[in-house]
Amino acid sequence: MSYFFLFFVLNALIGNPFIAIFLLLIIVYFIDRRYVGVFPSITKPFKRMRTISALRQQLSMNPHDATAKRDLARLLLERKRYNEAYTLLEQMRSQSEQSAEYWDDLGQAALGLGRIDESENYILEAIRLNERVRYGQPYLRLAIAMKSKDPQKSIAYAEKFSGIHSSSCEAYYLLGHVYQSLDRKDEARQAFSECNAIYRGLPKYKKRHERKWALRSWFSRLRL
Repeated sequence: MSYFFLFFVLNALIGNPFIAIFLLLIIVYFIDRRYVGVFPSITKPFKRMRTISALRQQLSMNPHDATAKRDLARLLLERKRYNEAYTLLEQMRSQSEQSAEYWDDLGQAALGLGRIDESENYILEAIRLNERVRYGQPYLRLAIAMKSKDPQKSIAYAEKFSGIHSSSCEAYYLLGHVYQSLDRKDEARQAFSECNAIYRGLPKYKKRHERKWALRSWFSRLRL
């Protein structure tokens, strides 16, 4: 009701309902970014593109800069430029074989290229080097990748991820969607409920980070 009231106030002040709606959307966006975090950042893609451009220039001057190459590969993965990221990562293999993060990056690139078996091997190597690499996210990637090919393996990976993140709302939200994609609605509903239960028990300072996952879980559970 507060948003309707705000709309009427803006409309009365401006005298144009379309501009009032536009301003209301802007206000809602900034409130969400400050307190919830459901909406994506508008500025992040532009910052990422500027950084990619700077790293490309840096590598043109020093093609052997491993740090710049690694950072560029990760940004390209975020932009789903998997082929270019894979090429860069392959160039670094000999000097990165003991890095769990490296194998996870290479696994992401291979997965983006549709090479599921290859991706699984790389990601499992990352986990072998460090089971908790990137807070267990590699397990989640494998769970999503295996949904159609091997549902039981998908569930096993998802449960390992939630085991690492037993107090993470995000983990149970994502686990719920893995179950949902496999048409296991009871398990999905339970995972979404667990997400909200965890959120209610979190200290206040942690709720800001986890709030969006709790809201998404709540809506996902309603749709089941």
